Amino acid sequence: MYQLFIDSDCDITLEEANEYGAKFISMPYIEDDKEIYPYETWKEFDSHAFYQKLREGKMATTCAISPEAYKEKFREEFAKGNDILYAHFSTIMSATFNAMRLALEELKEEFPERKFYEIDAKGITIGARSLVLEVMKLYKAGKSVEELLKFADDEVQHFAVYFFADNLKFFKRSGRVTGFKALMGNLVGVKPIIYMDEEGKMVNIGRAKGRQNALQTLLDKVIELEEDIRKYPVVIAHTDNEELANELGKMVKAHFGEDLLITYNVVNPTAGAHCGPDTIGISFHAKHR
Repeated sequence: MYQLFIDSDCDITLEEANEYGAKFISMPYIEDDKEIYPYETWKEFDSHAFYQKLREGKMATTCAISPEAYKEKFREEFAKGNDILYAHFSTIMSATFNAMRLALEELKEEFPERKFYEIDAKGITIGARSLVLEVMKLYKAGKSVEELLKFADDEVQHFAVYFFADNLKFFKRSGRVTGFKALMGNLVGVKPIIYMDEEGKMVNIGRAKGRQNALQTLLDKVIELEEDIRKYPVVIAHTDNEELANELGKMVKAHFGEDLLITYNVVNPTAGAHCGPDTIGISFHAKHR
């Protein structure tokens, strides 16, 4: 027997985790000097209120989970005699996974017969959601650990994610985007075009002048890279700009057909603290990232 774990930075909600039988790890953020754990501190994400505060100048930051917190979550399953498979957001993007490794080293001494497996989605928000949601479906269907690991290994590089940030100050502060300094300051109206690379890093690959040009650039990337685009749902994410997300959806359907399945997703606050409000992104099945 094994238990699947997922985390909130994959843009999976607690309700979805419960639906598929996965255990939920909440990734915290700090607001007004308080650590907030999605779906623990609050039960429903008031996305408009959160992103409106960012628009008004309030800043949120993020922090890693402690080794003790990981031990508490994993020990319960090991004690039941279950192995663990954890499908999570990009390892390279957070120090939280260092804390996880420390916790696992101690738990290994306590439960030497138990096994821990992991799937690195090499993405965050919808960059992780698309893959992790499919893993959850396979888990609920009763597939083995080996089958889930093989599926993820085969598909992880085929879930491409491209997005643009509306306000450069948030990514400037976070320092999590490779090549971001090339934008040379907060140029008015410039939208950096960012993607998740093969290692799971966010990389700035260009810029567009204005939102409309940025949306067209995202569509152009989908057209260029898509592979069997109907195999899995196309996911469009936004940070409190449903109108702009819907506009991108209309553009995508105008090219690929009205029957294309598109789902819409609001970016979780822990990740949203880094990209800021009015960010728009798209995840789709691609030849490569």
